[in-house]
Amino acid sequence: MNVLVTGANGFVGRCLCRVLRESGMRVRGAVRSAIETVDSDPVVVGDIGADTPWRSALDGIDAVVHLAVRVHVMRDTALDPQAAFDAVNLHGTTHLAQQARAAGVKRFVFVSSAKVHGESTTARPYTEDQAPQPQDPYAISKWAAEQALPGIAGSDMKLAILRPPLVYGPHVRGNFLALLKAVQRGWPLPLGAIDNRRSLLYVDNLADAILRCVTHPAAAGATFLISDRQDLSTPELVRALAASLEVRARLIDLPPGILRAAATLIGRRAAVERLTGSLQLDTSRIAASLGWSPPISISAGLHATARWYRQAVRGAAL
Repeated sequence: MNVLVTGANGFVGRCLCRVLRESGMRVRGAVRSAIETVDSDPVVVGDIGADTPWRSALDGIDAVVHLAVRVHVMRDTALDPQAAFDAVNLHGTTHLAQQARAAGVKRFVFVSSAKVHGESTTARPYTEDQAPQPQDPYAISKWAAEQALPGIAGSDMKLAILRPPLVYGPHVRGNFLALLKAVQRGWPLPLGAIDNRRSLLYVDNLADAILRCVTHPAAAGATFLISDRQDLSTPELVRALAASLEVRARLIDLPPGILRAAATLIGRRAAVERLTGSLQLDTSRIAASLGWSPPISISAGLHATARWYRQAVRGAAL
């Protein structure tokens, strides 16, 4: 099978290309410029948008995995954030899908986000049947793309959609990398009193689920929530990272209400809400439909991530 992976040089893309190759597939990695390197057959497509030239990239391709995305950012400087997210995540996605169907691609796997359901859960985990309630421009753009894709795919191109939670692993960036740094440096963290549960997903587990969606007949036309299937509280996550980093977890029991109030004063309320709130996913559908379960446990995934971080720090790569 010939598979085109967009965002091939990204955190998830590099891992996915490796997993696909190891399964015996031929992988073509779409990149924005010739200076970007990927461990696959590269093809330069430029920026992702409504006019991206996909014809040569799609030549001879059986399946597309669409990872390329304008990612969620805490402080967006765009004059119109929604338009900026839509340009890539909505219009870029639908344009690729249209071109893929015209090129005879048989399967299209779209990696969306659990954020389309909202920012937090209360009584029970999210399921695929719950009506999405995206809260920010990133999630809104992802949900809009999900709604548009079935009509584009039609009956000729089989569509599968995955909604992962926070993805972590070696080479992770963003808030997870910041948490690794804080734990490794022994910074006191006022998170000890938080009583929440959050679903996470190791990057190799995501790649394995994508592989299953590329190949499994029952993935056609389906949407799946996925996770490591062992939800952790924020204090449990900090302690697990500290153990893998071989440092002491320095947690302070600050009441969550005080923590949120302080965060509001310094403009960090949204970040603290993610640390204090719960977001859990019910992954029973992908287990029942595709027989999928995460091949790597959350403890092993966190340990591998911490091991990478220690090596990167020693090599001054961060």
